Amino acid sequence: MTSTIIHTDQAPAAIGPYSQAVRVGNTVYLSGQTPLDPATGEMVEGNISAQARRVFDNLQAVCAAAGGSFSDVVRVGIYLTDLANFAAVNAVMKEYFRESYPARSTIGVRELPRGAAVEVDAIMVLAQ
Repeated sequence: MTSTIIHTDQAPAAIGPYSQAVRVGNTVYLSGQTPLDPATGEMVEGNISAQARRVFDNLQAVCAAAGGSFSDVVRVGIYLTDLANFAAVNAVMKEYFRESYPARSTIGVRELPRGAAVEVDAIMVLAQ
């Protein structure tokens, strides 16, 4: 089975040796997104909610570039440097996803690239 690299200028470029997403068959593996503004390459300013919105906007752009949307996402991984932000990130996620929600894990981590407070990755399955 062949893989297809997914890229969009509507989300930040990879800051390492990886792709924004890779499609294999009808499954798309989306790399983690942090709250980088794709236009400037800088972290967005503001509280955890503003940062989470930027992360989900970035992921949404990569989903669209792959031919899908958040309704096609089956799994989300959330990484937080402070688990006290759990409820705020949940509230933002509800702005982007509707029931039936994808499977999800939330993991507390010591630090994230470029000092981000939140990073989110996902897996999306597209219709054949």
